[in-house]
Amino acid sequence: MPGRLFIGLMSGTSVDGVDAVLADFSAVRPVVLAAHHRPFEPALRDAVLALAQPFAGELDAASATGLALAGAYAEASLAVAAKAGVRPAAIAAIGCHGQTVRHRPERGYTLQIGAPAALAERTGIDVVADFRAADLAAGGQGAPLAPGFHAAVMADPAVPRVVLNLGGIANITRLIPGGDVIGYDCGPANILMDGWTVRHLGQPFDRDGRWARTGRILAPLLDRMLAEPFFALPPPKSTGRDLFDLGWVDRLVDGSEAPADVQATLLALTATTIVDAIRSATASPAGLEVVACGGGARNVALMDELQRALAPAQVRSSTALGFEPELIEPLAFAWLACARLDGRPANLPGVTGAAGPRVLGAVYPAPV
Repeated sequence: MPGRLFIGLMSGTSVDGVDAVLADFSAVRPVVLAAHHRPFEPALRDAVLALAQPFAGELDAASATGLALAGAYAEASLAVAAKAGVRPAAIAAIGCHGQTVRHRPERGYTLQIGAPAALAERTGIDVVADFRAADLAAGGQGAPLAPGFHAAVMADPAVPRVVLNLGGIANITRLIPGGDVIGYDCGPANILMDGWTVRHLGQPFDRDGRWARTGRILAPLLDRMLAEPFFALPPPKSTGRDLFDLGWVDRLVDGSEAPADVQATLLALTATTIVDAIRSATASPAGLEVVACGGGARNVALMDELQRALAPAQVRSSTALGFEPELIEPLAFAWLACARLDGRPANLPGVTGAAGPRVLGAVYPAPV
């Protein structure tokens, strides 16, 4: 296939904006040519968050919000191409995950909005989207999808490694030499901590985990949180804002807690569920390396707690492998778009639970 330049777009459960990356996939290891972050306007963020729960008129709202997202995705795509000095005509495709507003694999469906046809029209670039549908149709969870990329690009034949994605939701990919790839969602990463920070500080996130460090962990509250049945489910499993939102927190607090103490407890919840998942998946092999990516990799308090709890394993940012933490997920969707145009299966049935390998994604051609 001529052309190995792909754009990957990701707007996740944190709903803070679009991360875009332009990469060259001429070799096994992609080369990042440019990256761009396009924040969401407050009105668009509010519209996306409103769709987390059913309401009258939600179909119209979802369609309008999807078109607005397509505009934001188009701006991010053209901006990242301009940063690299690359013409849109030279780009093979945009891999666009869209914005998840429902994820109900137990009911056999998932919904991502983002109007990919409109994105192709506005950019003049072919778009690959709807990556989860084929895996779900084959009986899988449709998520997580990044483990295929992690295995292709981030595995080391001599180093047992876990790739830990700290987005809105935390998920792990186990890459053990000679072993099967294992990957699944652990539970909340930033989604609850960010929401609690917005509510009480009016800030989008708790920078470096500084606010959490001013509080104390409330053991009874943490126990109530850890009693959530999702944490006891065996993999394959995936989750999202359908379960873990501030309403979930509100049902577990009694209102007497200091907000900083709840934040400290939410950080402890994230760390505890991640540590439990990694220990379960790896049985603590010698020389284990945990490579963290996503925005949470910049939460110093969380990273310190993970290092303390997982020692002697080494916990470090994906920058050590040459990838900025925020770029791993958009890179994964650029990789998925490349796989789709090549006709290569990209899901890992052992991760998602699908009946077998499937080619993922639907192609929306640019105007001729």
